[in-house]
Amino acid sequence: MPTDPKILFGLRLVEIRKRREWSQERLALESGLARSYLGGIERGQRNLALLNIYKLAEALEVTPAELMEPPGEVET
Repeated sequence: MPTDPKILFGLRLVEIRKRREWSQERLALESGLARSYLGGIERGQRNLALLNIYKLAEALEVTPAELMEPPGEVET
C-alpha cells in the first residue's frame, strides 16, 4: 500500500466514485472541477486545496472525513 497521502486520497476518490458508478466526467460536472484536474487527483499528482476536498465530498454525498479514510478499509 502506498504511503503518499496524495496517492491514498486519489485511490479513495476512485473507490467512492466507482461505487456510485460515476465517470470522471460526471464527477467533474457535479463538483465543478475540471475532468483533467480530477484525473490528476486520482493519480496522486495533485495537491488539493481544502475547498476542492469539500466540493468533491458534497458532489459525492460523503463527508470530507470519508474521503480521507484509507482506500479499501472502510465500508460506507
